[in-house]
Parts: sequence; structure tokens; C-alpha cells
Amino acid sequence: MTRAEMRKAAQKKGKGGGGRRGDAAAAAAAAGPGKKRFIDYPRFGKTGVRRWLPSWKQWLSGFLLVFGCFVGLVFYLYQTTKVPELNDLVQNQNTIYYWADNTEMTRKGQTNRQIVDLKDISPNLQNAVIAAENKTFKTDSGIDPKGMLRAVYNMAKGGETQGASTITQQYVKNAYLSQEQTLSRKVKEFFITLKINQDKGKEEILTGYLNTSWFGRGANGAQAAAQAYYGVDAKDLNVCQSAMLAGLLKGATYYDPTNPANKERAQGRWNWILDQMVDTKAITPDERAKCNAFPDPIPQKPSSNMNGEISYLVDTANKYVMATDKTITQQMIDRGGLKIYTTFEKDKVDALKKAVDDVKAENLNPQKRPDNDTNIQFGSASIRPGDGAIVALYGGDGVENGHFDNNADATGVQVGSTFKPFVLATAMQVGVQTAKDDKGKPKRINADSRYLADDMSEIRKPDGSLVIGDDGKPYRQKNEDSGKRGYVSLRQSMQFSYNVPFVQLNQDVGGQNVADIAVQMGIKKESLADPKTATFPLGTSTISPIRMATAYGTLAASGKEAEPYSVTKVEVSGVERPGFGKKELKVALEPAVADNVTDVLVNVAVNGTGKKTKDLGRPVAGKTGTTDQNKSAWWVGYTPQLVTSVAMWREDPTKHERQSLNGTGGKESIHGGDIPTDVFTRYMRAALANEKKMDFPTPQPVGTEVDSSGAPSTATAAATPTTTDTPSAPVQPQSQAPQPPVQPQPTQTCVPGVDCPGDQPSPSNSRNPHPGNSCLPLVGCPTQPPGPTDSATPGGGGKPGGGGGKPTPSSTGGGGQQGVTAGQ
Repeated sequence: MTRAEMRKAAQKKGKGGGGRRGDAAAAAAAAGPGKKRFIDYPRFGKTGVRRWLPSWKQWLSGFLLVFGCFVGLVFYLYQTTKVPELNDLVQNQNTIYYWADNTEMTRKGQTNRQIVDLKDISPNLQNAVIAAENKTFKTDSGIDPKGMLRAVYNMAKGGETQGASTITQQYVKNAYLSQEQTLSRKVKEFFITLKINQDKGKEEILTGYLNTSWFGRGANGAQAAAQAYYGVDAKDLNVCQSAMLAGLLKGATYYDPTNPANKERAQGRWNWILDQMVDTKAITPDERAKCNAFPDPIPQKPSSNMNGEISYLVDTANKYVMATDKTITQQMIDRGGLKIYTTFEKDKVDALKKAVDDVKAENLNPQKRPDNDTNIQFGSASIRPGDGAIVALYGGDGVENGHFDNNADATGVQVGSTFKPFVLATAMQVGVQTAKDDKGKPKRINADSRYLADDMSEIRKPDGSLVIGDDGKPYRQKNEDSGKRGYVSLRQSMQFSYNVPFVQLNQDVGGQNVADIAVQMGIKKESLADPKTATFPLGTSTISPIRMATAYGTLAASGKEAEPYSVTKVEVSGVERPGFGKKELKVALEPAVADNVTDVLVNVAVNGTGKKTKDLGRPVAGKTGTTDQNKSAWWVGYTPQLVTSVAMWREDPTKHERQSLNGTGGKESIHGGDIPTDVFTRYMRAALANEKKMDFPTPQPVGTEVDSSGAPSTATAAATPTTTDTPSAPVQPQSQAPQPPVQPQPTQTCVPGVDCPGDQPSPSNSRNPHPGNSCLPLVGCPTQPPGPTDSATPGGGGKPGGGGGKPTPSSTGGGGQQGVTAGQ
């Protein structure tokens, strides 16, 4: 009972009230209310839930207490927050990079900064920055509460944080705090911003912001940026240049027009900023109209400690660091204070560069053949299979020679027939839809399965219907030559890189299944062409050398995919960050499937277009590739210890357009089995000099022989034994046409179709050898057309770099012929 109730009970007693209630009240009254408590909780005299519910006075008291504590805490933090002097911020820290053996590779740091007064920064740049970043800068309080709450919320749920919204907040982040996105840093940012906004004027804040902002190219501050991008002082920047530089503040990695991938995005932001400057009345529409041409920056000036391959190694490491730890940005790396330990082995990097340089010196002569031997590009990556460590890269001629793009990570270069092993692996693992096993699933096949290899053959869907080209006529696939090969094994089709069998096989297994297997093996999904196109299996996809080496490394590791990595450890201000180093292996293929594909690719290296690798003197597997109009040539090969991809192409650096390699080095055409394979062999000889020779695993049986859809029922073939020590000899092509008598030919020592003028490959037949005969009926005898070279001509549709398209039939023969070359 409350005190009021007890008083009432006592009054009723005096009036003669009775009963049990009266007795209880009387007893309570007699006992009295007891000693009064400072906080009446649990509440005296209440029963049940009401006893535990605070009164409105208690709620109000609690709120006032918490609010008072919060105000006191804010006041304390505000008073104890110290703002350092601006000139104390310029610290020449370095980010240091280390080789795999922990010796120093190079260092880069915050040396490109010069603090200047606001009067020495063009009003054009000042106005452009305000228009782009914070229109209300001159009148606001310096704080964007919504932006800060949004950032805190994103951090709380584990997402990426967003940048500060006002110039004052950005200045505080740039100048006084680390670039880490943490809750404690956000709290510090809030209080320093409040203090700076109270203690400093807007001009002083703008001066600090423009002197501490990162503009890319290693430039911190407006003066350094003006020199880096336009070779002028900050006070001399015009309106057009100022708008471009202001656009970099949103993220120089994405808006620096030096990178061709950024050019369109940079121009769009530049135009938008100019419009905002008109909106804020910083410039007039007439002044805006004078900026009708985008102000391209001057060529980047390379740092001397980034010469050779170092800049490409640093670029690869930086990308990996930022992808692995989202809190580390390029700006943070440029500010310095990081130690980055890489997987790169100096001796292998030097060996790869020497191999490329030597091959170029022996084959290219720009003075003698300026129209053919200039703008030749090489890109290469070397990775340890089953681990993923990138031990060497070749990214280009070096920044000192004006080459800034990292060719080892290049996109836009089609891979040609180096893609065909993915099709074969899919057929072995997933099966073909044209035949069913005893469980009703697609039947898994082996390398002895025979597919039609006749030039200009019609291609059929799994249901037997014809693939139709853009002109409404049946699509026909072209090989490099016009020979009639009949039905040949997939082993031999890979050996001589016939196009027709793999285009048909892709239809039988399904292009999407091939794409899925390629991704499982380490290919990036975004680099793949449209799997629905007929050209897809012929390598119209544009995959980087790093990722091609990764996928072939999955074969070398018996089906285990290892994500490529270039950094083993990162320290920020002496504290190691988690998440770096070797990743857990993933099973992409069954071991038997991977080992059987390897066995087929060993045959390519021994008997096919990769014969130059025999000079290495150890077991090698791999595949050549050449693309449309001879615009690129590849060799991707491996031993059990090391996988290396080598790509070669020609590109106009001013237009970033691929050009044909025809005529390069004085040769009619360049193929994957030529220069790229030579680079591979020279490098691998040096890289593996101190490692023992190892054989590939003996492949276990996989799948069954399944001939292609449409094969005549009379066509028969015995199984070809699988072996690793001696790669299986190709199956003799079968044909329904009468075979001419065998004509003895002298044994050839050149690579058929590559450096043998006009000759067809002359493989031996393991089932029915012909002693002393170097040709096969309908394949290598003089009565047949010349054999394939290290390229193949696919069909209409796939644009170079565009990932292929729908096949376009030609009027010849009533069928479509591909216009994209993706060969051996």
C-alpha cells in the first residue's frame, strides 16, 4: 500500500470500518510507511508488474542523468582533443616492398608534396573543388550528420564505409587521421572537425584541404598534382584543367584519364563539374563553353626506383592488398608506413625478363621493319601450381620507356585455342548431352572420342538440329586449312588444334557448362565471352596471363584450384594485417579428369604445335593459341612444379587498338608455337635449373569413347592407350571416302604447319604404324591440301576483345564461316 492508501485505511478504521481489508489496512497503518528510500525502486506498496515499472518521475530522472553524462563526455572529449599543426604532417614515410626472400625490392613514399599558400593555388581549382565536393562549404558547420551516421551504420554491419561529405571532414581525415575506416577514427574525426571549424577560418581550412588531398600519380596536394598532370604550378591552372583535377578527388584510381579504362568516366565527371561551377556561379556559361576539349594530362614521369619490371610487380601487389583488405586504399599506400612482403622471386623475374628481351632482340628489328616490328607487346605470368604464389611477371618494357600498363594483368587480349582444354575438361567431367549413361545423365567421354574435323563442316545442336547463322543458313565452321580430315580423336584434334571438333564438342557439352568449369579452374567470370556463341570454344574470351596460368595450374595440380596471390604479409605502422598469404585449395576437377587433360597437352608439346618446348629437356604440357587476323599469339605450359603463360600481341599505344602480327619479325604470320613458346622454354630452363625433373601423374581411366553426333555408324575405332611417359600418339583420322595409296615421305624435323612450308602434320599412328611413312591418307599425303598452322579461323560473330558473337554464315557453300581466328 502507498502512504496515501495507508492514511485512508487509518481514517476508515477511525470510522469503524471492519473486515479483513480493514484489518490489513489497520496493521499496515500501525506499522507505518517505514524509512523513506532515496530511490523508491522496486516501488514500495506496488504488487505484480507495477512494482517493477518505473514511475514517470524515475523515467525523467534517468533520462536527465544519461543526457548529462553524454554532454559531459562530449565536453571532455572536445576539450582534450588536440589538433596538430599542419606543417608537422609532412612526414617522409615509405611503403616498402620485399622479395620472397625478405630482401628489399623497392620503396615508395610521400615525397611528392609541397605545401603552398591559398594565394598560390588558382581560384579556378578552388572553385572547382567546392563545386564538386561541398557546395555549401563557405556557410556550413563543417559536419554532415547524416553522412557520419551512414558511415557508422555501414561499419556496424561490416560493410564498406563511405567517405566524409564536407570539405572540412575530408581535410581532417586527410591531414590528422589515418585512412583506416574504424569507429574510433570516426569519433576522432567528429571532434577534430568541430574544433577546427571553431578555431579556423574557411580559407585556412580550404588551404589545408588542397595541400593534403591525394590526386593520384603519387601527388599529395594541389601543387604536386598540377606539376604531375600538367607540368605547371597550381596558381597557373586554367578552368578546364582545374575541373579535371577536382574530379580526381572522388578517387584517382577510377578517374585518372591516363588509364584508358578511366577515360570515358573521367570525361563525364569533368563535364559534370564544369556544369556545377556554372550552377554555383563560379564561372559563366561563356567560360564553360570554352572547355570544349578534354584537357589530357602530360605523360606520367616515372620514378627511377620503379624501372624495369618493378612497377608492374608493385602494381600487382597493390591491387592484391587492396582487394584483400578493403580498409587499405591507394591513398593510404602512397602516404607510406606499410611493409608489403611479396611472393616474387628476383631470380625468376630476372630470368623471365631476359627471356623476353633475348627473343625480341633476335626476332624484332623496328628500324628495318617499322611497320611490323613496332608496338609489339608481351605479357607473362609464372605461378606455382597447387599453391597459387606468383613467382614472376613480365608486364612490359618498363615505365622508363613510357609503358605503364601491366601486361601480365592485361584484359582485352583474346586467348585463342588455349581455351580448348577447358572444353575437353568439361566433356570429361560433365559429359556430352548427345549420349546418356545408365543413370540417364550426360555420358562422360575420353580423349579417344572421335569428332568430324572436315573444314567448313556444319555444326549441330545436341538434338541434332543445325546451328543457324545470322543469315538464316546453316552455320559452317572453318579450320585453318581446307583439308578433309574425317573423324579424328580429340587427342589429335588438340594436337593440331582443329577447330571443327571443338566447336561441335562445345555444342554437345553446352557452352554454359564450359564457362562454369573454366571459372572453377580459376578464370574470372567477367573475362569470358558469351558462352551461347558458336565461337566461344575457340578463345574469343579475353583472359589475363595471370588467370590463364592459374587455370592451367589447376590441371598441373590434378584438379585443385589455387587462387593466385602475390603478397604473403602486410604490416601497417608495425601491426600485421590478417588475411594474406596462401588460400585454401578448391577442388575444381576430378584428379582423373585433370590428369587426362594433362596427358593430352603433353602430346601437344611432344608431337604437336608446342614442339619447341622439347628443348627444355623435361616433361612439359601446354597449348598454343592464335586469334583472329593473327592479333595475338599464346603459349600456356607447365611442369609439375611451375606453370607459365606467355602472350604476345601488337597494340597502337595512342589508340589502344590491337593490330595484326602478320609480318612481324619478317614472318608471314606469328603463331603460339613460335615466339611465345620460345620465351617459355628459355625462361623455364633458367627457372627450373635447380629443381629436379618430375613426371606428371599417370592418368587413371576416365569416361568412354563417344563419337560426335552425326558420325556414320560404320565409323569404328579402337581405344588409344593412355600413357604419361610417352604421350599417346594421335588416332589415325577415319574417313568415309576411299583412301589413296600411302606415299612414302622423308621424315620431317620441323613443326608441321608452323615452320614446315605447305606440309601437313605427319603424326605416327599407334594402332597401324606405317614404317618409313611420314604422311597419313587424307591428312599428310601430297593429294591433300596443306595442314593447319598455329592458328585457326573461327566464324562470324566474335569481335576481338568483345567476346564473340553469333556466327555469321557466308554465302560460300550455303553456310556460315566464322570471322574470328582462334587457333592453335
